[in-house]
Amino acid sequence: MTPVHAAKAALRRPLFRLGMIIAGVALILDQLTKLWVLHGIRLPYRFQRKIEISGIFDLTYTENRGVSFGLFAGGMSSRVLLSLLSIIVSGFIIRWLMTIQRPVTAAGAGLILGGAIGNLIDRVFYGYVVDFLDFSGLGFPYIFNVADAAINVGVALLLFDALWLERKGKAKDQAGL
Repeated sequence: MTPVHAAKAALRRPLFRLGMIIAGVALILDQLTKLWVLHGIRLPYRFQRKIEISGIFDLTYTENRGVSFGLFAGGMSSRVLLSLLSIIVSGFIIRWLMTIQRPVTAAGAGLILGGAIGNLIDRVFYGYVVDFLDFSGLGFPYIFNVADAAINVGVALLLFDALWLERKGKAKDQAGL
């Protein structure tokens, strides 16, 4: 089957469409919130790059040049390497979405895909990822964005599916239900 035929067949699969729609929503929300932070409230240009909202949550602008939570930050070589890694991971997730059999798995994969592409767009256009969600009032030391949240929720859904739903399905099969 050619890649074009495989893509057409995938588009007819409801779970592939579900995953892609969720990816699109996560991507759009991520990019809209980043545009709002950069150009709406102009957070990078405010004193201390911060807006205090409450005792537990603030908007704090940071430029993340690494992966999630600033890990592996570096110069141009890490930017290119992380961008290529995002493209490769996104390709694998799209390919995997073509075979997914459960809605929770499709939702998790879609969230990871949307978040990965959202952060990829930042890395390509800005050279860093725009982060601004600050829950340090809860003791959480990292500043993140909607894409990071989507990726983490997506991973949690995949773990839930693998550890709970898949096991539950196998138990039903063994019981003959």
